[in-house]
Amino acid sequence: MSSKHDRTTSYQEGSLTLPGTVMLGTGVMIGAGIFALTGQMAQMTGVLFPLAFLAAAVIVGFSAYSYIKISNAYPSAGGIGMYLHKAYGNRLPTAFNALLMYFSMVIAQSFLARTFGSYTMQLFGGDESGRMVPILGVSLILAAFLINLLGNRMIQGVASVIGILKIGGILVFGLVGIWIADNLSVDFSNPGEAGVVGNFLGATALGILAFKGFTTITNSGSEVIDPKRNVGRAIVISIASCVVLYTLVGFAVASNLSLAEIIKTQDYSLAAAARPALGDYGVWFTVAIAMMATAGGILASIFAVSRMLAMLTEMKLVPHRHFGMPGSIQKHTLVYTVVLGLVLTAFFDLSRIAALGIVFYLIMDIAIHWGVLRYLREDVKANLWVPAMAILLDLLVLGGFVWVKLNTDPLVIGVAVVSMVVIAVAEQVFLKRAAEAGETGREESHAHHH
Repeated sequence: MSSKHDRTTSYQEGSLTLPGTVMLGTGVMIGAGIFALTGQMAQMTGVLFPLAFLAAAVIVGFSAYSYIKISNAYPSAGGIGMYLHKAYGNRLPTAFNALLMYFSMVIAQSFLARTFGSYTMQLFGGDESGRMVPILGVSLILAAFLINLLGNRMIQGVASVIGILKIGGILVFGLVGIWIADNLSVDFSNPGEAGVVGNFLGATALGILAFKGFTTITNSGSEVIDPKRNVGRAIVISIASCVVLYTLVGFAVASNLSLAEIIKTQDYSLAAAARPALGDYGVWFTVAIAMMATAGGILASIFAVSRMLAMLTEMKLVPHRHFGMPGSIQKHTLVYTVVLGLVLTAFFDLSRIAALGIVFYLIMDIAIHWGVLRYLREDVKANLWVPAMAILLDLLVLGGFVWVKLNTDPLVIGVAVVSMVVIAVAEQVFLKRAAEAGETGREESHAHHH
């Protein structure tokens, strides 16, 4: 290791305010949720999709309890990586589940990036060639990477401005959409062929992807001012804000488009809903909000996930190579995160990216709740029934989602299973070698002293 480069992490305690932390959380949540998932959820469960958003909010409410309890006890910039370590120690469950969270967050970046491209191309009549959406997505990730290099205050400032503009814009969209809709009542009595229990559970799982951005707040941990109070507050405020926005916009879309139209325009359904209601001006307004929302989401996601990987590296739970790069481990993990996001954005479509993300996330989420139940309940002063209920709800929607995908796109589930096996085997080999190297080092040190 070169002495001229500072390889240590350099977290800035007290550098994130409560409003700034909320904006980082809602940045990921709103970007992924409203703009890209509405059509996919409608395709699964018909006009019941606004209710699937509400069901997802209930499940996330139970899930958030464990994160708030752990963050109050152990605020950390490593967030979920550190929480898993507190529960499972330096063992495979920690590394495996932390990497599932890492990959689910990188997937979320790619999801946001392609959503940015899909909406932006509506200004030019769409993307018939299929090339511009990934190109625009890749460009956005690179821009977010440059901003992340400028430090916490720049990230917080940009995310806050974008957050305020997009939340205001989405509120306007939802209120105006409902106000001028021909028919405010959504016919829930006829959900269509997709409206069976399994598909509703699958759509609810996708809805959870729209809320899971609250976990980026936990990754800000010790960098938040008064973290034992403000991390939990930021999580609650972020989830509550998104419940209001998602419900409002869901009903606005369902009131202005038929189910067939929502499914047809699933990658840009909000822009499509704005056209009959507000004409071209409505489309331009919606696209502008979508561009801001997805850009803010990318910025916040890269910020959080690179810090989690840096923490895992410090704990020696994942391998790390400098590849000749200067600077700290944080800078290196930022580069790795961006490169992986660029690859996914360039080669995967929206629905498959979302499917991989939700499978990885729900499995990791179950591990967090089990860790609280089995190992941390007394330390963090958690009630027994809340994390137990969170596990049951996670298993329910994960089962529904896997069932739907096995019947419609089994390749995605195959890729998810193979990916998890590869992660588990690679981590087991790495941890075993690291343990053996540690034993060898101790033996050599012992021999030297004698």
